[in-house]
Amino acid sequence: MPGTAAKGRVSEKQLAVLQELSRSRTVAKGIVQRALILVRGVQGLLNEQIAEEVGLNRQQVGVWRKRWRDAWESLCVWECTEPHRLREAILEVLSDAPRPGCPGKITAEQVAQILAVACESPKLSGRPITRWTHRELRDEVVKRKIVESISVAQVGRYLKQSALQPHRSKMWLNTTEKNPDTFEREAAAVCQTYLDAPRKAALDGIHTVSVDEATSLQAIERNAPDKPVQPGSVTKQEFEYTRHGTTTLTAGLDVVTGQVVSPTLEATRTEPEFVDHIARTVNLDPTGEWIFIVDNLNTHASASLVNWVAEQCGVHDPLGKKNVRGILESMTTRREFLSDISHRISFVYLPKHSSWLNQIEIFFGILQRKCLRGGNFTSVPELESQLREFITYYNTTMAHPFNWTYTGKPLQKRRRPHFVPPHRHVKLQGPHKPPSLVLS
Repeated sequence: MPGTAAKGRVSEKQLAVLQELSRSRTVAKGIVQRALILVRGVQGLLNEQIAEEVGLNRQQVGVWRKRWRDAWESLCVWECTEPHRLREAILEVLSDAPRPGCPGKITAEQVAQILAVACESPKLSGRPITRWTHRELRDEVVKRKIVESISVAQVGRYLKQSALQPHRSKMWLNTTEKNPDTFEREAAAVCQTYLDAPRKAALDGIHTVSVDEATSLQAIERNAPDKPVQPGSVTKQEFEYTRHGTTTLTAGLDVVTGQVVSPTLEATRTEPEFVDHIARTVNLDPTGEWIFIVDNLNTHASASLVNWVAEQCGVHDPLGKKNVRGILESMTTRREFLSDISHRISFVYLPKHSSWLNQIEIFFGILQRKCLRGGNFTSVPELESQLREFITYYNTTMAHPFNWTYTGKPLQKRRRPHFVPPHRHVKLQGPHKPPSLVLS
C-alpha cells in the first residue's frame, strides 16, 4: 500500500533556484533530476507521477522529498543570513551523501607534500616553465617518489579542495617605501582623508579630490572593421592596428560625489600643465577649501605649484630658492609646505609607489574597460572627443562615491561558513523562516 509523501515547504527564492537547476544544462544530471522532483512536488504531483516523469521509482522520489523536508529549516537560516549563497546550499542538499568507499591509498602527509610542491616555483625542480599544470605536477611528485603513482585528475582534486591554483597568477604592486612605520603613517593619513571627506564637505564645504594622470592613451585604429556579435559567436576584432598617436588625461575624482572634475587632455604632463589643472579645478569654487590627494611624482610637488599655492593662500614669507634654500630647496621641503593643513589649498601624498590607494585609479580602470578597450580611433582628436563624451556620460549615469573600507591596516579575510545539510549530521538553528509554499 503506498505511503504518505513527505510534506515539505519551499520559499519563493528557493523555488526559483530549484526551477533554474531543473532546467540547467551545466550541472550534473542527478542534480537536475532531483530539482525537478521538488518542483513537481510543489505543483502537487504524486510520487508515482513524478517517478514516471524523471525515470526513478516511487521510493527514490520519496527519499529526496524527505531530505528536502529535513533540510528546509537549515536552508531558511542560510537564506536569511547568507542569501547570496543560497544556490550553493541547495546544491549541497541535492548532492550525494558521502560514501565510505575503500581506504585511501595516499596518506595525509603525502597530500601535504604534493601541495607543497604545487606552491614551489617549477624552476626549483629544473623545469623551464613558469606555471605548474596538473600533468607536470603529477610527473614531478612521482619523480620525487612522494607517491608511486597518481592520476592527473586526483592531483586536480587535491588542488581544488585546497583552493590552490598554481596555473594562475595576478598582478600586484609592491610599495618601495622601506620604512614600514612611514608607509603605515602615510597610508593611514590617505585613508583617513577619504573617511573624513563627507563630514568636512557637509560641515565646512571642503572639497576632497583624488588627482592623477593617465598617460600614453593610444589612438588605435584597427586595420579592418569589427565583426559583430552573432548567436554562438562573440564580437571579433582585427588583431593588427595603426597607431595615430597618444594623449594624456589628467583628472580629479570628487571623493564625496564620485564625479570626475576638470578633466584635462594634453599631449604631455609637465609641471606647468599640472599647475594649470589644479588652478582650473580650484576655480570651480575660488573661495572654497580644497584637499588634493596625489602621488609622489615630481610635478606634484614642484616649485611652480608651491609658488601658485602660496599666492592663492596669501603666504608672503620668502620661499627660498629651488635646490638651494628655504621651502623650495628640495622635494621634501616643498611637500611639507604643500601638505600644510592650515592652507586653504593643501595636498595629501600617497606612500611611495602606492597608486592603488588613489581613488582616481578606480575610475581609470572603468575608463579602460568601458571606453578604451576595443575602441577604434582614427586620430588623437577623435580619441579625446570620445574621452570627453565618456566622462560626461559617467558623471551623468554612473558616478557614485566609492565605499572606502580600507584603513591602512592589513585586511583580514572574513571566514565564509560552509553549509552542511542535516543529512550530514549538523543541525542549524536560526532566525525567522521566510514565507513559504506548501510542498504536498
